[in-house]
Amino acid sequence: MNTNLMDTDVKPDQQTALWLTRIVPDPRDRDARRDIRSAVGLHHRVMHLFPDGLGADARHQTGTLFRLDETPHGFSILVQSATPPDLSRLAPSYGTAQAKPLTPLLNTLRNGTLVHYRLTANATRKLGKNTTAGRPGQVVPLHGEEAEQWWDRQAHQSGLALHSTRSTRLSDAHGERGSDKARITHARTRFDGTATITDTQALIARITAGIGRGKAYGCGLLSIAAAR
Repeated sequence: MNTNLMDTDVKPDQQTALWLTRIVPDPRDRDARRDIRSAVGLHHRVMHLFPDGLGADARHQTGTLFRLDETPHGFSILVQSATPPDLSRLAPSYGTAQAKPLTPLLNTLRNGTLVHYRLTANATRKLGKNTTAGRPGQVVPLHGEEAEQWWDRQAHQSGLALHSTRSTRLSDAHGERGSDKARITHARTRFDGTATITDTQALIARITAGIGRGKAYGCGLLSIAAAR
């Protein structure tokens, strides 16, 4: 397993605000295949990269978000955290993993910068008191044009002015919670496109905190890259 930092100019023990880890699971590994099928299993795998004994609030303490991406070459797991991961806690057979500090990239962001973005999110709305579509207060998933309108509002709050949006409905994030056997299901939509940064501080805050519901199960991680 490759546990080297991508950015060799930054020492592993240097304090950074955010870290970005990319894991490429080996489809021959049984645990990797199981995690790809279960958002709950993948949540536990990601959190295993961090110290034990953090309690029920471990994800918040470590500032962890993750996303499962499917590429033409297979799956990859992107993990963002405020705590450096211990990649030695992944079995060598699981796949390859690399980590790098994300803060240097965030420090280059400026208002007016054109960026590419990607977000896999649980786009939802809460039904009002006079709803006829379900129970008042019920949270329902959004798809298609409604999901894109949701993202447009979220992007505005995140300091982004959208230029283009391509939304893709993905399979639901699901799995069985071990503590009480509750079935977890979160609808997922992936948003890709370009935008201009209008509020750098708001953008960094939203990248750090994540967007929408289902953050523990692979939703809410916003990735950006400067458009060339």
